[in-house]
Amino acid sequence: MTGSLKDRDFSPELTFSASRSSGPGGQNVNKVNTRVELRFSIVNSEILSDEEKELLQSRLKNKINILGELVITAQNNRSQLKNKQEAIDKFYAMLEKALTPRKKRKPTKPTQASVEKRLTEKRIKSEKKNMRGKVD
Repeated sequence: MTGSLKDRDFSPELTFSASRSSGPGGQNVNKVNTRVELRFSIVNSEILSDEEKELLQSRLKNKINILGELVITAQNNRSQLKNKQEAIDKFYAMLEKALTPRKKRKPTKPTQASVEKRLTEKRIKSEKKNMRGKVD
């Protein structure tokens, strides 16, 4: 990945649509289309490399529709402009998170003290349960 995602301009590839929001706003909700839906076609993107496209498609598969579009909605604010900016921020945050490399897990062994502690606790529980047996 070359540079930060914020350095790249995705605006020509983003499409926005507005609809009625269910968020705060009283009568404003019934009249104004404040909910913003951002759509970004990962498959048709010319800004992303092929490796980045594959990574995004595998890591964001639950947020991608049948057409291969990443769909993000924002409806927390009463203003369409604020919701649009929120959707853009969500978009960049989502891409950033999906494209950061995951750390490999280093396999570790339990310490000898923890193994001994586990075994002694098992022994104590076992004795306690054996004491519950029938009395002669």
